[in-house]
Amino acid sequence: MSRKNSLSILFFMLCLSAINKVYGQQDTLVLNFREYLGYVKKYHPIAKQAQLTIAMGQANLMKARGGFDPKIEVDYDRKEFKGTEYWDRLNTTFKIPTWFGVELKGNFEQNQGAFINPDETLPSDGLYSAGVSMSLGQGFWVNERMATLRKAKFFREQSKADQDVLVNEVLYKASLAYFDWLRAHQDAKVFKDFLRNAKVRFDGVKQRAKAGDIAAIDTVEAKITLQNRILGMEQAKVKLMKKSLELSNYLWINNVPVELQEQVIPDMEIERDIDSTLEILGRPLDSFTLENHPKLKSLDYKIDGLAVDKRLKANKLLPKLDVEYNFLTESPDNISSFVPDEFKGGVTFRFPLFLRKERGDLKLAKFKLRDVEFERDNAQVEIQNKITAIYRELNSYTVQNKLIESIVTDYGTLLAAEERKFTFGESSLFLINSRESKLIDANLKQNEVQNKFFYTKAMLFKSLAINPQIL
Repeated sequence: MSRKNSLSILFFMLCLSAINKVYGQQDTLVLNFREYLGYVKKYHPIAKQAQLTIAMGQANLMKARGGFDPKIEVDYDRKEFKGTEYWDRLNTTFKIPTWFGVELKGNFEQNQGAFINPDETLPSDGLYSAGVSMSLGQGFWVNERMATLRKAKFFREQSKADQDVLVNEVLYKASLAYFDWLRAHQDAKVFKDFLRNAKVRFDGVKQRAKAGDIAAIDTVEAKITLQNRILGMEQAKVKLMKKSLELSNYLWINNVPVELQEQVIPDMEIERDIDSTLEILGRPLDSFTLENHPKLKSLDYKIDGLAVDKRLKANKLLPKLDVEYNFLTESPDNISSFVPDEFKGGVTFRFPLFLRKERGDLKLAKFKLRDVEFERDNAQVEIQNKITAIYRELNSYTVQNKLIESIVTDYGTLLAAEERKFTFGESSLFLINSRESKLIDANLKQNEVQNKFFYTKAMLFKSLAINPQIL
């Protein structure tokens, strides 16, 4: 048995938990809509891929925090030639970066040798220093480390919102596949039921024709009707097969696609669970707010990150003024040995005369920020209008479903009446077939309207970008 077939059997066994009804045979099972979406959310590759966005956000945040990690630096250089020690230099440094561009530093230096420079002459046991370096101009209020960490935090939150959008997207497409599978199954059931009627009617017409009650030509019409029903049934079976395979695209177990078993059928009473499964139950239009919409939250975090980048670019317009001061001592274990008169320090100043690069970077940062702000404003209006339209469409489909249900009932009444008249010899087979064709079309139309109704509910689910927590 192949791995794929064994996984198909595994999925079939998992479907036991989704049994709601048993139709005829004991091996015909119902795959519940909620159970199905639960499998999709847990096992589908895109749903798993969505989880990586959060992991990437956490990894990016860890990387940014690494900019504040303490550092140890060791620099050792030695030269010896023909018995002469030219130099032996050791320089070790321990640095602690802090938030506001201040860096604490401890240092040990030891130099010896016949050819070291006079300014490198140190005590024989080495020289210790402790001090601080900081930026007083560019990099004081905001610097690369600060900006990177802030942007990483916003990116992490943005990743959470993006995950909701990605999961919602795959669940939306999976829902449409389930609704199409349900409609194909309902259409096949319609043709199956009326095929049974056509067979019974054809047998009855043949018997009556043999008895001389009706003309023999009526058997030809009954046979044509039977053949049309068989043809419709075969076409419905092909459509059901295609929709079953499309549904199988969303069924995975342990990173391997799973085939949907023929014994598994959709839930024919899905309407009672669809709203609670998609978590759109009890959400009237006037209660909806855009504040927590994942797409808008993602754009908000993106705007926050670009605002940090803009502040960093604006800070680049300031002159770069770095200062450093270090206390020097030969005995670091004695705190009193650190005196202000023994020190090493310096000042570094840099400032471009035209600032063309810096001013260009700032303008680009402003343009990027404004671009996303425009995108956010447009997305908000689009989402609001789309949701309003969907609510109105749902109200319309509620009315349409009631109308088509009434139409189907009335066509059924007409067909039953025509069949009664036919038994009394007051009607014809042509009229019965005509009534039955109208009833079939009405049943198929009812399935179509119901399918569009479910599609619209899925569209509302997508527009709200819901990531169901119950699955």
